[in-house]
Amino acid sequence: MTVDLLKNIKDKRPVGRALLGMDVGKKTIGLALCDPDCRVATPLMTIKRTKFTKDLLRLEEVVREYEVGGFVIGLPVNMDGSEGPRAQSSRDFALELARYPDVVGQEPWLALWDERLSTASVKDFVDSSVRKRKTRVESKDSGLIDKLAAQHILQGAIDSL
Repeated sequence: MTVDLLKNIKDKRPVGRALLGMDVGKKTIGLALCDPDCRVATPLMTIKRTKFTKDLLRLEEVVREYEVGGFVIGLPVNMDGSEGPRAQSSRDFALELARYPDVVGQEPWLALWDERLSTASVKDFVDSSVRKRKTRVESKDSGLIDKLAAQHILQGAIDSL
């Protein structure tokens, strides 16, 4: 099982397979997908969290449908580089996810990526877009921020590859 910071497991990533980016929160999981060549990340969807086992079933559907070969999970590091309870929660989620080969495969590749300020920068982007268009976006209800944050996380990770 490989669950580590991306920089430590770059050379082990699945080649020619799509990666699934994840912004794991208490209430939702934002998902983004990249192409098999790992060039462009695209926002995919937001899963409203219920029980871990139900969340796994939804993730399994996504993995099968899009032939996902690996995962990039946002690690919410503090501004000073330290890890607090939110980072530990993301690590715990990754380790728990790795225990389910039906979802992640027999040799799971789960990379943790420093997502410092990803949600804040996405919120700023959406807010400025809304102001420019003078329209209202119900981002909280639609899960827009969560899936865009997942895209931001995944794009940063694949750019570093």
